[in-house]
Amino acid sequence: MRRASVQRQTKETRIEVELDLEPGTASSITVPNGFFGHMLEALATHAGIGLRLAAQGDTDVDLHHTVEDTGIALGEALAGALGERRGVVRFAHAYAPLDEALARAVVDLSGRGYFVWTLPPELEQAWVTREFPLTLVADFFQALADRGRLTLHLTVVAGRNPHHVAEACFKAAAVALRQAVALRDGAGPHSEIPSTKGTLAR
Repeated sequence: MRRASVQRQTKETRIEVELDLEPGTASSITVPNGFFGHMLEALATHAGIGLRLAAQGDTDVDLHHTVEDTGIALGEALAGALGERRGVVRFAHAYAPLDEALARAVVDLSGRGYFVWTLPPELEQAWVTREFPLTLVADFFQALADRGRLTLHLTVVAGRNPHHVAEACFKAAAVALRQAVALRDGAGPHSEIPSTKGTLAR
């Protein structure tokens, strides 16, 4: 069963994650910011995963610690659920539009955490809401890629509205992840690992 649970607690945050990679599993997400919760719901929905996530953090400081630590915990849960990564598709890419915004995500379940974030210069200092700068999207996916041990290239191809841009990014990443973690036809627990070096776990 491709499932994993992670609990992360620091002086700044407390995060609990239960992740199920099998489609059709219900999700429940509780975080201290409505927009971030909306993005996580979009991620779970379009990735086709079951996600039970509860996060608390020092939001009196700002949202950074909570968003980043959620990415860390979710990445660790993803790595745990993937195990040795036998039989996975591994490589995937997806585009997601939202009105004028367009995002592209390219994923490799490489066993190495690497994140590349590209967006138009005029959006580099944009804010989605008064509490949520667009840079937090990059912080979240940087943490997810690092702890999930995957390569993720996330590119904002076009966009004007920061809300649309952020949502397109989460949806594109979700669709690419859904494709990458899928099992190839006939794949099972003893399937080959899709790597010439024979491992994606280290």
